[in-house]
Amino acid sequence: MLPAVVLLSGCGLDISSDDDTSAQSSATAEPTVQIAGAAMKGVIQQGLVVANRLIADKDGYYAPQRQAAKPVLTADDGSYEWQLRGKAEGWALVELTADGGTRMICDVVPQCDQAGGEPVAFGQTMPLDSNFSLLGAGDLRMETVNLTPLTHLAVTLAERSADGLSAVAISTAYTTVENWFGLPAGALRLTPPDLTNLDVTTSVSADAIQVAIANAAFLALVNDNAQWDSISDVLGDVTSQVSSTGQISITGDGTNVALADLVSAAALQSSELQNVVDSSVISQRLAVVQHRNVQRFKTIADVNEESDTSVVDSGEATDETTGGDQTAGTDSGSTSDSSTETGTDTSTDTSTGSEEQVAGNTEPDTSGDDTSSDTTIEETVPANAALLSWTAPLTRENGESLAMGEIAGFEVVYGTSAETLDQSLAIGDASVDELLVDELAEGTWYFAIRTLDTDGNRSRLSEVVYKQI
Repeated sequence: MLPAVVLLSGCGLDISSDDDTSAQSSATAEPTVQIAGAAMKGVIQQGLVVANRLIADKDGYYAPQRQAAKPVLTADDGSYEWQLRGKAEGWALVELTADGGTRMICDVVPQCDQAGGEPVAFGQTMPLDSNFSLLGAGDLRMETVNLTPLTHLAVTLAERSADGLSAVAISTAYTTVENWFGLPAGALRLTPPDLTNLDVTTSVSADAIQVAIANAAFLALVNDNAQWDSISDVLGDVTSQVSSTGQISITGDGTNVALADLVSAAALQSSELQNVVDSSVISQRLAVVQHRNVQRFKTIADVNEESDTSVVDSGEATDETTGGDQTAGTDSGSTSDSSTETGTDTSTDTSTGSEEQVAGNTEPDTSGDDTSSDTTIEETVPANAALLSWTAPLTRENGESLAMGEIAGFEVVYGTSAETLDQSLAIGDASVDELLVDELAEGTWYFAIRTLDTDGNRSRLSEVVYKQI
């Protein structure tokens, strides 16, 4: 089993049972496909959700096939389920609207300001105006479509396509919006967690938290700018920009919401949330998200409006300079520090059984010894911490492939001597590729990692990397 490459980075109430939906369960035995997901800005409760297939007309233009069906209401956790007639093929558009009974949980620390009303404390519910809406789209074979401000922007962008809401247009738009906000590939398909309840969801990935915080930033701007009275105002402004130009203003023009504003608000919320969570695991992941947002802000902060497309559509990962954070779709552990050196991994696995089974990487990894970002990272991470990142192995030493499902986790070992790595941290999640080791005393600290598979095999330790504290 190839061991990981270690990189030391520096600093519902369902009301759909009308005549139309009841026909779905009638004696005709017509096939149906269930679409499920969640409406998350904060958590949106009692929102009205409708799903429709996306069908092409004779000219190949894709648009929703409207059906006369009552909406379903999102549950208290924001989830919804919808039964759509027909086979599980093609794509669907899901729409959420609000009425007088719709509520949203305030996901901004310390509070959510309301025009003409008292502030709502973090974690408490607040009303949504009737103009509020969210869109999302997805492949019916996946059966999950989440609804967030970011998916709303992606659908709006896809609608500009000459083919309408085709599968290609939607997929491309989702990727573009991920790039705008420095999110890993596929992040908009993740179900964002409830930011007000993170301590009970310690298995949530940093990627999913980053998506949730990016969505929270839209409401955070209401607090910071008297120009915006509600989340609908902010979302409406950004949606209008995307609809008319295909992008978001990078640094702002004094009138419209800027991408830099949203990313900056996300970075601030990442920091604020660290003060309200009790879980050290979640705190570390929030630190990673903060670091990513700070790096993304620095990437776009000095770019003027005329060069929007070169930055917005570049697909640059927020942690590009650190060598490890940009890995898409992985669960991260935390932020931090400036490294003096990144390491290569030359470890191999040995079996704990009676017969030795080698499962490790004997090829050194040359993916990254990048210390160019040290000075910038130091501004956002503790001086007494080290951020480790690694790449999960793909094959065993004998050449056999190693699936992610066969990896049980990793073990990080460290100490003040390269020969005596007498402290360790176990990671029981194969998707984790970063870990913040903090509260380190002054001196030089050395780190290595080994991979553990589901059969109990353990790799030899990777090559040691170090950091001066």
